[in-house]
Amino acid sequence: MTDYSFELVGFDLDGTLLDTSADLAAAVNHALSRAGRPALQVAEVRTMIGGGARHMLAQALTATGSCSDDLLDMLLPELLAFYEAHIAVKSCPFPGCLEALDALASRGVRLAVVTNKLERLAIKVLDELGLRSRFATVIGGDTLGEGRGKPHPDLIRLMIERCGGRRAAFVGDSAFDVMAARAAGLPVIVCGFGFLQQPARSLGADAVIDHYAELLPVLDRLGKAGA
Repeated sequence: MTDYSFELVGFDLDGTLLDTSADLAAAVNHALSRAGRPALQVAEVRTMIGGGARHMLAQALTATGSCSDDLLDMLLPELLAFYEAHIAVKSCPFPGCLEALDALASRGVRLAVVTNKLERLAIKVLDELGLRSRFATVIGGDTLGEGRGKPHPDLIRLMIERCGGRRAAFVGDSAFDVMAARAAGLPVIVCGFGFLQQPARSLGADAVIDHYAELLPVLDRLGKAGA
């Protein structure tokens, strides 16, 4: 490992490490069906992912009619229960992800997950896919309580604290990730293959990757630039 490499790399989960779109869409459509709403396509739900389950459901309800807090309060437990019971039916790592994680681990880099997904669900999907042991910590949108998820920097700061204050970078796929990493003072890389609501290169990240094969060279470049 070079003297300018990062010692800790944090990752968002949905749309960054894992393609969870089909299982999330199934849960969204289950909740919509309870309200008599039409189902959405997976491609439509992909653009709604990233701000947590309530945010995703609110967008789905708005797209199929109207949304209210009462309706959200009624349907969110339905969505979460269905999702928890069917959390890894089609979800899988993005191409090249496992190889990149292995390469980082071989350098002695610590790995972490920081997601707006509920912590228990993040841990469950990683467990079911056999990936949990790869990460030093898994931090969810509710780990620090309501209102402290991304784009706030609190979860990223907690990641650094839990991993010993190491020099860190963050990898994500949304404006939430970029804003949180920036506010925490970390360089940030956006996955161009993620669940994007706008073009990846418009998010203001330090770099964009279109495949995990690009991750280590980009990290080395950013690390050297900031040395």
